Amino acid sequence: MNMFIKIHQLFEQTRKFDFLAPLALRLYLVPIFWMAGTKKLAAMESTITWFGNPDWGLGLPFPALMAWLAALTETFGAVFLLFGFAVRYISIPLMFTMVVAAVTVHWQNGWLAIAEGAGSLFANERTVGAIERLDKAKEIMREYGHYDWLTENGSFVVLNNGIEFAATYFIMLLTLFFIGAGRYASIDHWLRRRFMPQ
Repeated sequence: MNMFIKIHQLFEQTRKFDFLAPLALRLYLVPIFWMAGTKKLAAMESTITWFGNPDWGLGLPFPALMAWLAALTETFGAVFLLFGFAVRYISIPLMFTMVVAAVTVHWQNGWLAIAEGAGSLFANERTVGAIERLDKAKEIMREYGHYDWLTENGSFVVLNNGIEFAATYFIMLLTLFFIGAGRYASIDHWLRRRFMPQ
């Protein structure tokens, strides 16, 4: 029993570093939302068209409003996450953008973001089509290219574009919503210490 108490006490000592977990989540998400938001802002006309077009786009209502909201939420969200400012608040609209992305862009492609191979537990018809194209591309590269050189640092993959990434980012944001920005390495921590001392 004493051994378990000592192990528990040892684990309790790690709480001194518990700020690293939310910091890691925030820093992981920063470039994802920064790139998504600034890419939309840089091509806002085509972003609005894509948001609104029902034939080859998302077919969303109020495409200009939705495009601007998504782009600004992602861009400012990245900055807020970087500095740990208003993290619980910005997590809400960022989670909403992930739900919209999952439902409107990725849902029909199933779960997998990257087509893994035949027989995958999460494969659907679109994934199977992506796998077939990947197999054909590999066959062509083996026959006409330098396949060993092309794959020496990793395998070729086909983007399946399923909901996997959007769901993962949503879960990370949900975690930040509940635990906040973390201690020490966030503006939220220092504002709380200054204006809401315990």
